[in-house]
Amino acid sequence: MASSSMVVLVVGYLLLVSLGSSNAQLTTNFYSNSCPNLYSTVKSVVQSAINKEARMGASLLRLFFHDCFVNGCDASLLLDDTSSFTGEKTAQPNLGSVRGFEVIDQIKTAVEKACPGIVSCADILAITARDSVVILGGPTWNVKLGRRDAKTASKSAATNNIPPPTFSLSQLISSFANQGLSTTDMVALSGAHTIGQARCTNFRSRIYNESNIDASFAQTRRANCPSSTNSGNNNLAPLDLQTPTHFDNNYYKNVVNQKGLMHSDQQLFSGGSTNALVQTYSSNPSRFNSDFISAMIKMGDIKPLTGSNGEIRKNCRKTN
Repeated sequence: MASSSMVVLVVGYLLLVSLGSSNAQLTTNFYSNSCPNLYSTVKSVVQSAINKEARMGASLLRLFFHDCFVNGCDASLLLDDTSSFTGEKTAQPNLGSVRGFEVIDQIKTAVEKACPGIVSCADILAITARDSVVILGGPTWNVKLGRRDAKTASKSAATNNIPPPTFSLSQLISSFANQGLSTTDMVALSGAHTIGQARCTNFRSRIYNESNIDASFAQTRRANCPSSTNSGNNNLAPLDLQTPTHFDNNYYKNVVNQKGLMHSDQQLFSGGSTNALVQTYSSNPSRFNSDFISAMIKMGDIKPLTGSNGEIRKNCRKTN
């Protein structure tokens, strides 16, 4: 009787360990002994890239988001196509849109020089996202590390899992919920649009066809985004009209004033359940910062590969 109880206890313990292992193995001091200069090595390259082009900070932050939403934060986004799989770079949400891969290459080269074979590309994306926010004036946080890199990628998962700018509020909420992220997380993470730019093809329909948009704002955006889909598709406009290279809460102020650039932006303040939270963030930057930090940490916990799963890539673009 006693031995059978012991077996039950052991099995129960093993189940608990296995259930909790995905996130439990991520720690903020994962490389403190194996790669003590990791943070300074990464930040110097990120700083240099943003000094050359301020927009790059937003692009690097976006890489982390687009990676984590596809089978977890595993650097699958960084893989080039091979004979055995089609990567995620050519999926519709990424094609001609995600950028900054060469900066990640530079970071990986510098990190490999400092501590070869130790740091995953997935963790480099997580640190780079944090550094980009901080360098552009946003809040800082302790990044949880210990992820390993995927050995494959999925174009179909990227196509299906990354929410497009055409999504309604309910679709946005569902898309984030599918990743284990709450509505608050979704609204806070949308605040990443306080930096960066969008292509005309992603906001054309809004500035010509929607009514919940400030008229003068729409007119300004039309000047560089023709109504015809035959031209200007890649012309850029700032996601945040006032401070597109400074991380702040102006994004929410714009949305409250019907100056959200993309349909999905304005959906956050269109009479739905997220109106009150957008109002709060627009007037309370510290609340936005704290919720953004929580959401970024939570997003970084999406299905990481740990332990003996995956690998530590030598080159972020290909498997070992």
